[in-house]
Amino acid sequence: MKNYYSILGVTPDSSDAEIKTAYRHLARKYHPDVNPSGAQMFKYISEAYETLSDPKKRMQYDTVNGFFKSCSKEENVHTSSKQAQEEYKKNASSEIKQKAEFSKKINDIFEEFSKPRPKKEKSFPKKGADILEEISIPLKDAVRGSERVVNVMHTTQCPRCKGRKFINGAACPFCKGTGEKSEHRKIIVKIPKNIKNGTKLRIPSEGNPGENGGKNGDLYIKIKIEPNSRMQFDGPNVIYNVPVMPFEAVLGGNVSVPAFEGNLSLNIPPRTHSGQKFRLAGQGLKQNGKIGDMIVVVHIEIPSSLSDDEIRLYEKLKKLSSKNIRENLLNE
Repeated sequence: MKNYYSILGVTPDSSDAEIKTAYRHLARKYHPDVNPSGAQMFKYISEAYETLSDPKKRMQYDTVNGFFKSCSKEENVHTSSKQAQEEYKKNASSEIKQKAEFSKKINDIFEEFSKPRPKKEKSFPKKGADILEEISIPLKDAVRGSERVVNVMHTTQCPRCKGRKFINGAACPFCKGTGEKSEHRKIIVKIPKNIKNGTKLRIPSEGNPGENGGKNGDLYIKIKIEPNSRMQFDGPNVIYNVPVMPFEAVLGGNVSVPAFEGNLSLNIPPRTHSGQKFRLAGQGLKQNGKIGDMIVVVHIEIPSSLSDDEIRLYEKLKKLSSKNIRENLLNE
């Protein structure tokens, strides 16, 4: 229960005129028209005066809260004993001291309320932060183009503590004191054909949310093409190292070569040697409006596993071979 006497700066012994004078003084000081920050104090002052200026309300308030006027000299004559009078004075002095301390606390609160509050800075729309993610794609996807689902983590201001990190002096239980809320969102990214390694794709408005009505940030996807031991690039041209069987190199014929848009047919002549190059026009990359070529480099390779029949045939070939292909190595 509020101490109305302390709020007005008077005591239970104060007369109606003293209470009215105190009210007028405080009302002029804390009226909102004079002191914009004194609205709450003016409310307390008005509430106190409304009760203490009405005799019935004041009597009821004093009875409920234990406020009694000091005895007059005439009333003291009728006190049963001197000891009772001394006890009453002692209690009255203690009560006055407590009320004075309480009144000081109330005045301190009023002074704090009366201090001018710093003006809030005007909030301007702020764009959200951009997000950068990196994804690795195989070479065929880089050439053919594809779609990838990217799991992107978005960070927003904690809705509970509004980024302040603390609530009632303790770490916010919702964000654990980080001031942020993070969540993952799946986004479908379309990868165009013939994309280069290190290219950044921009997806508008898929970054972190803006503040104060600002736009969302953007999402940037950095493309990393996975290494391929069979292919290298020379501008728009593709250098393609293709293995062939020994019999294909010796006998020649059509060889099926896997490429970006399906299999290609490569016609190699008989007695093709390892390292020989063949050009497939128009089968490279498209860059700057031009289409490059695919340069197939033939490499003779033997399968890691051979059947017994194949081994017997190689043994027969060994017996039939009379040419030493290494005899002139030092003269070449």
